[in-house]
Amino acid sequence: MAVAAVTTEPVPTLPRKKALPAGRPREWYIAHNRRLKAMRLAIALLDTGVYAPSSARNARIRTAADRLAIHPPSDTTCRMVRALLRDAR
Repeated sequence: MAVAAVTTEPVPTLPRKKALPAGRPREWYIAHNRRLKAMRLAIALLDTGVYAPSSARNARIRTAADRLAIHPPSDTTCRMVRALLRDAR
């Protein structure tokens, strides 16, 4: 009896998170975390072959977030991802 070989894509591992500095306003932490998430998503999209901001629709960005097992990004974060892709050119 033949057994089919199953190949799965390796899930990228994220580096260990460092503690953020204390004493900053709440808005700074929100913006900082949003930038980090946008960078992770932009890198994931570049790795999958999405180079143009016009092809990075919200649905595609949210699918990448689902693959990375992170919460779906907001519309603002999706705009930041497209801006990072535009600046990477």
